[in-house]
Amino acid sequence: MTISLRYAARSDVGLVRASNQDSGYAGPHLMLLCDGMGGPAGGDIASAVAVEHLVPLDADSHQAGELLDLLRSAVQEAHADLVSLSADNPDLAGLGTTCIAIMRSGNKLAMVHVGDSRAYLLRGGELTQVTTDHTFVEYLVETGRLTREQARRHPQRSVLLRVLGDAEGDVQLDESIREAVPGDRWLLCSDGLSGPVSADTIGEVLATVDDPGQAGDQLIDLALRAGGPDNVTVVVFDVVENDPQPQTDTQIVGSAANRRARLRQAATGEQPPVSADPPDTTPATTPAAKAAALVAGLDSEPAPSDTTEEEAIAAQARSQLARRRKRRLRSIIATLILVLALLGAGVLGYQWTQSQYYVTTLNDRVVIYQGIPQEIGPISLSHVVQTYDEPTVDALNSQILATLERTVQQPSLDAARQYVRTTVMDNLVQEPAATPTPVPTATATPTPTATQAPTSASSRGAGSSSTRALGPAAPGQRESST
Repeated sequence: MTISLRYAARSDVGLVRASNQDSGYAGPHLMLLCDGMGGPAGGDIASAVAVEHLVPLDADSHQAGELLDLLRSAVQEAHADLVSLSADNPDLAGLGTTCIAIMRSGNKLAMVHVGDSRAYLLRGGELTQVTTDHTFVEYLVETGRLTREQARRHPQRSVLLRVLGDAEGDVQLDESIREAVPGDRWLLCSDGLSGPVSADTIGEVLATVDDPGQAGDQLIDLALRAGGPDNVTVVVFDVVENDPQPQTDTQIVGSAANRRARLRQAATGEQPPVSADPPDTTPATTPAAKAAALVAGLDSEPAPSDTTEEEAIAAQARSQLARRRKRRLRSIIATLILVLALLGAGVLGYQWTQSQYYVTTLNDRVVIYQGIPQEIGPISLSHVVQTYDEPTVDALNSQILATLERTVQQPSLDAARQYVRTTVMDNLVQEPAATPTPVPTATATPTPTATQAPTSASSRGAGSSSTRALGPAAPGQRESST
């Protein structure tokens, strides 16, 4: 059985963003998607750089056992490159990118993932989200503080906990190896699709549209109809068996495609276009294209006529200067808005964490923390508010001790204190009850007297059959009976 892939990559700037910061790639042995961030001057570079580090892995010379090592090494190199770019250029400070990559060798698929770009698997008509978003909201869902529906509308749903390029040191990746099952359909997508379009709708398109390219086009169209609030990029690929004409072309879209075109022009000596994006000569038929055309029309100014050559050159210079000022102003405003949004999200998130409490142990004592048991970099989201000298950890039974070590969440400080007073105090180690030492009791043993004799039959216990008189008592003695 020979396994191959049928695939397509699609990307669109959306209806709100000024530039496309997503990058996507599809080839015979590698599927890749990156969603950049960091403002107009950073996000597009971040995603393109990550793609450039990973694209060389698209080859048929790798063994299944080395797939994860190759992916991990390439991603870490991309991460280090982005950190260096950000440190060396203040204009690129804060750049970063998500990354999800699937690499094939034979019938094995290796996947690495960081950020909130997603992988979906359609198998037997059922759609499954394979990846887990590395976001603050996803953490709240996993810990039971939010429902999945609440997370879709949460104002902090875009706050990422892990991306490439955000901090020095190795980045933590989610890694897995899976079987390439014929008939499976995979989707890699940025949050420009998974945000505005529901999983049910995504699954319906993947299940009903056979061609990967047409499925990708329909998914992007759905995101645009939903408002197109972000760049949207998708990579769709099918696992096929014994394909007589396996697909071998490579497709690169988004910012990485623009960057590759500019590098190719520089290498061949061609005159690069004035715009950062390659010119588009196709008619403006889609909503995104129409919006881009309107923006371009606002920035353009009519060429001077009926003027001398010097006046024309001066007018052109003034026009270019005005455009640069407009772009710089838009960039500054966008950066300020992003900074304010992040600060607001951070403040709201921290305030929420400080409304939580949990009970655990610390230094052999029962303690109450305010916050949640989580850290974001060097910042701890909890602190001790009360320590109990009694009971000590040694006084707790194993069951309550294990529960406290896992932490016990409580909605308020009063509830946490009540938990300690009742549940914790009711689960102390029970001291064994002391066994009383028996005290020997003196038992009087009657001494038989030769002169003793029963006086009557009633002086014996019931059931006596006979009595015997021994004679009268001696002088000075009292008559006794036995």
